[in-house]
Amino acid sequence: MIFHDVQGERVPALGFGTYLLKGDDCVTGVHHALKLGYRHIDTAQSYENEAEVGEGLRLGGVPRAEVFLVTKLRPSNFTRAADATRASLAALGTDYLDLMLLHWPKDEASVSAALEALAKLQADGAVRRIGVSNFPAKLVESAARVTRLFCNQVEYHPFLAQARLLEQAEKLDLLVTAYRPLAKGMLGEEPVLRDLGVKYGKTPEQVTLRWLVQQPRVATIPKSADPRRRAQNLDIFDFELTPAEMAAVASLARGQRLVNPENAPEWDA
Repeated sequence: MIFHDVQGERVPALGFGTYLLKGDDCVTGVHHALKLGYRHIDTAQSYENEAEVGEGLRLGGVPRAEVFLVTKLRPSNFTRAADATRASLAALGTDYLDLMLLHWPKDEASVSAALEALAKLQADGAVRRIGVSNFPAKLVESAARVTRLFCNQVEYHPFLAQARLLEQAEKLDLLVTAYRPLAKGMLGEEPVLRDLGVKYGKTPEQVTLRWLVQQPRVATIPKSADPRRRAQNLDIFDFELTPAEMAAVASLARGQRLVNPENAPEWDA
């Protein structure tokens, strides 16, 4: 495993995402991921699976202190962030969160209220770190004036560069967590990724995950309901891309954004 040191926190660069995992599939998925060696688990209030993630954590038997646990505050809960966070803690069956994110931007007053409430919970030990998700650089700057941020979780894969956010993360000492890293199954169509996969005996998806976690302060959280794919996603720590190969993968960027709902903010170019 690769770990990134951010603000004195040692974060596993590869995590297990739980978006769209429900019921027993979610419980079994989290349990299996922990057995494989994942130590970074990501969920959200809007995924409506926090209780199942919590059950998977309990079944996994890994000491709580060894798991970097992340959830996200639903925008409709920004004005009641303290109560909503406590509800997440109860559902997950834990006394604290390693990281709580604001899931999407909202109006400035609601964002500020949520961050101020989370800062109080942080002082009480219920939330160890605070961050945002789907925030462009300008909104990250605004949020960072309210409280210290730890992370921005955004869509990031070879077809979508996040140069401005990565530069900002270096400046502010932030973690960037890449979601949708496997680009909805389109990676296998790219000759660059296929060729690198042949060279290293890996799939294009494994090459991409390696490319992400090999970048400074970048983590990623691929999701899979398939036990074989969960193991495959974790099997990326026995090879290393050269600087030229890292650049070749980065050159695939074409501004292709896969997550862009109607309520999305004005994205960075």
